[in-house]
Amino acid sequence: MKADLHIHTTVSDGAESIASVIAQAKEKALGAIAITEHDTISHFKLCCDDAALKVLCGVEISAVHKETNTRAHILGYNIKTPEPIEKLCEPILAARNSNSEKQAEILTENGYYIELSKLSRADGKYLYKQHIMDWLVATGQAESMFGETYMRIFKNGGICDFDILYPDAIAAIAAIKEARGLAVLAHPGQQQNFWLVGDLADAGLDGIELNHHSHSEEDRKMIKSCANEHRLFLTGGSDYHGAYEPQPYGIGDFLSDESGVQAICCG
Repeated sequence: MKADLHIHTTVSDGAESIASVIAQAKEKALGAIAITEHDTISHFKLCCDDAALKVLCGVEISAVHKETNTRAHILGYNIKTPEPIEKLCEPILAARNSNSEKQAEILTENGYYIELSKLSRADGKYLYKQHIMDWLVATGQAESMFGETYMRIFKNGGICDFDILYPDAIAAIAAIKEARGLAVLAHPGQQQNFWLVGDLADAGLDGIELNHHSHSEEDRKMIKSCANEHRLFLTGGSDYHGAYEPQPYGIGDFLSDESGVQAICCG
């Protein structure tokens, strides 16, 4: 089965709706997709299979390894009871929204024109910096989503270069397991956190993402080695965000390894 198990929509920080993503997946003749929204499971009842496509509800929890202050994103699949995920993630959503509204306030104080009521929001509720940049581009105040303005404002010590505190990666895995789901370490090559795999596996990690656009051949070798050592299955996906991500790949351009398909789609 051809399966893209890492996709984002307007429920979190993606630019396109679930319906649009499903239509694209069908055009690519995929057999399964997973909608893995950042820090929310509110789409739990929105992911419905049809005869042509298996549509799975997942989550990507933004976390940090507290002992070493290392960022780690934990994907959750096959969630049976969403409440443990909601309990962990609702404070993340609230903090990110407050953080982004503060960034919008700072930009207004520095001469940018922003109408908060007119900005798009994740799930109709939560503001991300991508929504701010979308507004700036649409109103002619920035040249592109991830161009010079973005780098000057949100990166490199810019006036909006600050973030929120994230939960412990071990707690993220615990929440997924309490929800009777499968926990997978997302794009370890992107965050260069391979050395966390042992601790995460001890905490109940089930899999690790192999096929991701950020991974080099060396990353892939390391991921396979970690998977063999800790008996983890391998997944993959496009990490698609549409226009809200500075990468050119589309749905289905990166697919899951067969071991991940068997564990997540056929388990």
